[in-house]
Amino acid sequence: MPPYRGGVLTAWIMPGLAVALGVGVALASATEGRAQEARLERSEAGRMQRQVTVTGEGKVAARPDMARISLGVVSEAATAKEALKANSGAMDALIGGLKARGIPADDIQTTNFDVSPRYVHTKDGKPPTIDGYRVSNDVAIVVRELAQLGPMLDEIVSVGANRIGGLSFAIADAEALKDEARRNAIANARQRADLYANAAGARLGQVLVISEETVHVAPRGPMLARAAMAEGVPIAEGSQEISARVTVTYALD
Repeated sequence: MPPYRGGVLTAWIMPGLAVALGVGVALASATEGRAQEARLERSEAGRMQRQVTVTGEGKVAARPDMARISLGVVSEAATAKEALKANSGAMDALIGGLKARGIPADDIQTTNFDVSPRYVHTKDGKPPTIDGYRVSNDVAIVVRELAQLGPMLDEIVSVGANRIGGLSFAIADAEALKDEARRNAIANARQRADLYANAAGARLGQVLVISEETVHVAPRGPMLARAAMAEGVPIAEGSQEISARVTVTYALD
């Protein structure tokens, strides 16, 4: 190695260092270029991947095992106080009758309470006048023993209910049936995808995407009327259909 003489040794070393740095930069640039090409190839391969998208439907039918009823009492009197007193007495009797029939307090809920004047309209163009008051009190109840529904409706009216706003049926464990409908929908989607893949000369691959569109509960077919018991209002609970709809994308191999 030549002796160090000021900047002479440095001048002797620097050209080699410059060459090494140049080679390193070139190699790094080439490596990055190949990596970028590989990424582009993978991206292009992903875009070119063959796939099939299908929609599957699944259904489950079941008989309702509970009912929801909206009912109440409407009372009228000359004064608001009198109307409220009459209404409160009738509602106490109504709720007591419901509890006596086995409806727990948790299944009885007040949904509306209203006190309003009752007007009389004349034909002589004069403003309407108040001639009394009306009090409305409504509750929603859940009946979990459908065999008791007919007699209960009879008793509801007999103890003072003079308004029944609606009656609907439901299934207590609907979630388990919804899951069964979902499994049926996936199986239906798989069957359709297999059909398309085979028809196209391909083989079905892995699942890429699953999206749920709807899970719907609706009355199914004609409702079958029956008497709730030996006596009572005839009840037609029918059956309900729970349906699920999914969209599934499969890869094609």
